[in-house]
Amino acid sequence: MTRTAAREIAIQLCFAAAAANQEPLELAERFFDREYYDSLGREAELFEEYPEEKQLAYIRRLLALSAEHREEIDALIEKYAKGWRVERISRTALAVLRCAVCEILYMEDIPNAAAINEAVELSKGYDEPDTVAFVNGVLGGIVRGELGEAVEQNEESAQE
Repeated sequence: MTRTAAREIAIQLCFAAAAANQEPLELAERFFDREYYDSLGREAELFEEYPEEKQLAYIRRLLALSAEHREEIDALIEKYAKGWRVERISRTALAVLRCAVCEILYMEDIPNAAAINEAVELSKGYDEPDTVAFVNGVLGGIVRGELGEAVEQNEESAQE
């Protein structure tokens, strides 16, 4: 399983946990029950391959950190989503943003540009082009504003 697929699974679990008001790691434990997970593979290509230990560790780490730092992450999202409160952001975009911000701030082994690019690409599968551009802009703003890094904004990519 690729890191991109593991990231998408983490985003889906982040979305599901927020929607059901559950703890993400508790949800993940049930989700990765081998019998349950194998049943998902018959329904969606993303779940055809069970994650290896390295990918499971990445998913669990991302879920744990995003839950632990949710208030801080949401505050940053609101700060850089000028005029938008997290309650107004689509649930899918919010799950993507939370996971990407978590990678940017707390997962030093993931380059910021990679976290942004992956978030933008995954957003394209769930949201409209305007929302994809919004995700790109918020993440770029966080990296520039909070970390002082120059980030190449790829608006064309976000619009595709």
